[in-house]
Amino acid sequence: MLATIRHPAAKVEAPPLVIAHGLYGSGRNWGVIARRLADWRQVVAVDMRNHGESPRADTQSYPDMAGDLAEVIESLGAPVDLLGHSMGGKAAMQLALTRPDLIRRLVVADIAPVAYSHDQSRHARAMAAVDLSLITTRAEVDAALAASVEDPALRAFFLQSLDFRLHPPRWRLNLAVLEAEMSKIVGWPGTQGVFGHPALFLTGGQSSYVLPEYRETIRTLFPKARFAKIPDAGHWLHAEKPREFEETVRVFLEAAASS
Repeated sequence: MLATIRHPAAKVEAPPLVIAHGLYGSGRNWGVIARRLADWRQVVAVDMRNHGESPRADTQSYPDMAGDLAEVIESLGAPVDLLGHSMGGKAAMQLALTRPDLIRRLVVADIAPVAYSHDQSRHARAMAAVDLSLITTRAEVDAALAASVEDPALRAFFLQSLDFRLHPPRWRLNLAVLEAEMSKIVGWPGTQGVFGHPALFLTGGQSSYVLPEYRETIRTLFPKARFAKIPDAGHWLHAEKPREFEETVRVFLEAAASS
């Protein structure tokens, strides 16, 4: 089963919330938001397969990732609320369309059920190219990555998946499989179905991942979809605007709980 980080509820007033991170991330990235949302429910942040402390596998397909999430949710006692960002958002949508009985409310952060043309393989190659046997500090890794990853915020995000407890350090990512499976990760399996419960599609105001022309597809699959934007945020909206992100999710889930 997937590795999880569990944040016990201060007071249980709603079903558990499960959080599925995006590509190259981990459950640890969601610590602050998860702890804050745990004031009224248990929050469980997973490490997706081939990420963090979760098992390594030869595939990274959305049916496989949805199956992993289903196993975690069934262990918690379904239904739960499910939040997924980017790759995790697609896995969450895949599960919602194929096992709607497991999910009460769905939050999809800055992704749509469509295939994208961009390719994130270069980042896997950049991380794999760093000779970790020569590394003693995070600054050295940052400098090595800077040659191919210009954005310092993106490098800082990648560095969160570097395990310095080991000597030499290692990536908490199965980079070879993630690169090999990239067409599946940026794609979409064309899954059919209908998720009839409320779903929030929350996007960054400066992101181009969820275009207006995708709304018809979203509404066909998720007829109770609601849409919201966080101004001045990009694709990593939860990291750029964590308080705004948390409050928007909280309002949606609390309103859903009372309806």
